[in-house]
Amino acid sequence: MSSRVNPQIRDELTAFGFKDGDKCYSCSTCTVTCPLATPENPFPRKIVRYLQLGLQDKLRQSPEPWLCYYCGDCSTQCPRGADPGETMMAARRYLTALYDWTGFAKKFYMSEKFELMAVGYVALLVGLIMLMFNTGQPDWQHADVNSLWPARYVELADLAMAAVLSFLLLSNVWRAYRAVLGELRGKIPMRLYLGQLKELLVNFLTQKKFAGCSDRMPWIIHLLIMTGYTTVFILVVVLLNGLTFDNLRFQRGWPEYPLLHPIRLLGYYATVAILLGTSYALWGRWKRTKPAYQHSHPTDWMFLILLQLTTLTGIFIHFGRLLDWPLFTYALYVIHMMVAVPMLLLEVPFAKWAHLAYRPLILYLLKVKEVYQAQNTAS
Repeated sequence: MSSRVNPQIRDELTAFGFKDGDKCYSCSTCTVTCPLATPENPFPRKIVRYLQLGLQDKLRQSPEPWLCYYCGDCSTQCPRGADPGETMMAARRYLTALYDWTGFAKKFYMSEKFELMAVGYVALLVGLIMLMFNTGQPDWQHADVNSLWPARYVELADLAMAAVLSFLLLSNVWRAYRAVLGELRGKIPMRLYLGQLKELLVNFLTQKKFAGCSDRMPWIIHLLIMTGYTTVFILVVVLLNGLTFDNLRFQRGWPEYPLLHPIRLLGYYATVAILLGTSYALWGRWKRTKPAYQHSHPTDWMFLILLQLTTLTGIFIHFGRLLDWPLFTYALYVIHMMVAVPMLLLEVPFAKWAHLAYRPLILYLLKVKEVYQAQNTAS
């Protein structure tokens, strides 16, 4: 099958982080070094070659960028300094943009100015909405966020935002599914998809392939951030109506559960996990302590900063409520929402956080494809 050539693909990928890939002369040192590469999926060399030749269609269909966790061994061992690990990272950003039908992801990755303006505009809009739409009857004797922004309205806004996020992310996931499986998607029976669902859940929850890298610390940090953030999502969306638990509900006030109550423990775990994970990742990028932190893209910084600020402002609001400081609590709550909402609406479906959906999906589809091909060969 022919593949369309895009001679400009290397120039386009420069904005996505592609830097020294042209130095590669296909010696395969990177592929031999990588503990996750296999004869069926020989990366990073295969992807670097696609980029050098401008094979855009081949790249779109390739699962290999999502099989790489960027431990950095390949970049360290490359005799030409081609930095294949960063090329794989650039390919993931590029694929994220290709999967996105709205075009926002491409603009985010190609323009730091656009990303900053988008986050800033949404933050200002959220702030204005919160200042305009409130009861106008704040409790100045006690810190009670519900006196200005009743929980039932915030919960409705949470559900609406969850619906928008789900639509955007799942529609892009569908495009990723179509790209990776190609013509096979109409041939694979549904029972094979259902039979391999465990692969999807295990890879999403544990990122077990990441543990195969020579440096396990990034896997631990990734797990902290992912499990912390997923815990928040469960508390906000899944348990929303039963617990009126919005954004950890530390800032809004909750029933005084015992200290060791599971709800409290989940909330505290999420807070600690996110703070530890984001602090380690930000410090590593600042000091460039690992190969994966040498060339951080602006979108990597933005997501980590917004996530940490969301967590920190939530903690301060919790303290403001406990200390019963009304003005401090109300002001911090507005700032908290001005940080959290842009992170969710913009960064989650279009940038770094989308990788959390694409990677386990691709691993799952590869397993389904492998089982399908094995059955066809046996028959």
